Amino acid sequence: MTNTAKIDRHVSLDAMRGFAVMGILAMNIIGFSMPEWAYVSPAIYGGESFADRLSWYFNTIFVDGKMRGLFSLLFGASMMLIIERAEAKQQSAARIHYARMFWLALFGLSHFYFLWFGDILFLYAAVGSIAFLMHHWEPKRLIKWAMIIYGLGFLIWGVVYGGMQLLQFFATQPSASADLRQSYQEMMASPDFNVDVAAELARHRGDWWGITQAKLDEWYTPFGFIIQAISETLPLMMLGMAMKKNGFLTGEREAGEYRLWVRRLLVPGVLLAALIGAWVWSSGFDLVTTVSAFMAWSMIPRLMLTIAYAALLILWIKRLAGNAFLERVAAAGRAAFTNYLGTTIVMTTIFYGYGLGLFGHVGRPALWLFVVGGWAVMLLWSKPWLDRFQYGPLEWLWRSLARMQLQPMRK
Repeated sequence: MTNTAKIDRHVSLDAMRGFAVMGILAMNIIGFSMPEWAYVSPAIYGGESFADRLSWYFNTIFVDGKMRGLFSLLFGASMMLIIERAEAKQQSAARIHYARMFWLALFGLSHFYFLWFGDILFLYAAVGSIAFLMHHWEPKRLIKWAMIIYGLGFLIWGVVYGGMQLLQFFATQPSASADLRQSYQEMMASPDFNVDVAAELARHRGDWWGITQAKLDEWYTPFGFIIQAISETLPLMMLGMAMKKNGFLTGEREAGEYRLWVRRLLVPGVLLAALIGAWVWSSGFDLVTTVSAFMAWSMIPRLMLTIAYAALLILWIKRLAGNAFLERVAAAGRAAFTNYLGTTIVMTTIFYGYGLGLFGHVGRPALWLFVVGGWAVMLLWSKPWLDRFQYGPLEWLWRSLARMQLQPMRK
């Protein structure tokens, strides 16, 4: 009976991770196929038709940030699982954890500089190193401080971007002073609003070295991203740690509790995200409004929907226990590291100039064909591989490097 419970808990985490890594592709596909700013606004690129903008609106409501949020929750839960296993074997949890984070950071930096600008692995390694310091906290304490940190992050970004919106409003009034107009012009000329679509199109339609050199020239970007994202990523990892400890993410709570969280958060989160998206659309995708909504105002519905999706997925996973499709999703989750990096290799080869050169040539609705194709590949290869081997290829490499010893691969 004990062994069965352990297997079920692992399937719950693996299946959720599988859904998350598949969902992340639905947003990352924009970064693979279009200039970076297209991810934020269809008016900057890839929003010529109503269908393009509707696709952006759908992603804004249901996908953007929520799949990454799930991934962050699951990273915290998995981190807690590894710590508990180490402690049960009387091993040094700190040594194992920080060895894993060290190699994950190297994987992440390599991913960023040599493959794709949208890496999150380095961020997770850095933030995971901080989250470890709280691994002994009780769930209630983790949840309380996660919400405090998230709230402070929302407050800080709200002040920053709300201030930008106020400056824009007053500087564009007929009675605005010359100094106010000058401040507004300087803000719009800053790197925060520096949009050079033509240069990015030319670069990504060129060779691998040209793309790589541009990222090496801005070597500091992954480090700056930590400052930008820590107020959201750290509390989500802390919530994941708490939800592993209290049995929420492992499916050990009563079904009614999961349904309660879905009722509390799903519809209000969707409505709030829809309202923010509609406000951005009605502004004509004004750049300041769009960036403010993306960076600050969407934080609340992102958190609501991340938790709601987690509860909803656990209910679904419980219902589909033993289902062949769910087993494939869980296998994709067990090989999430390989699927995440493998997706980058495949998609950049399809879209970048050194591959098929489709960068900037595919509209948003048509990109869903590539997303579904990517999902199919994940579901098709992961289970047969894991039926024969202990780990996905990159999971095996990461584990072997972290332990400084080749791990057994075949079952």
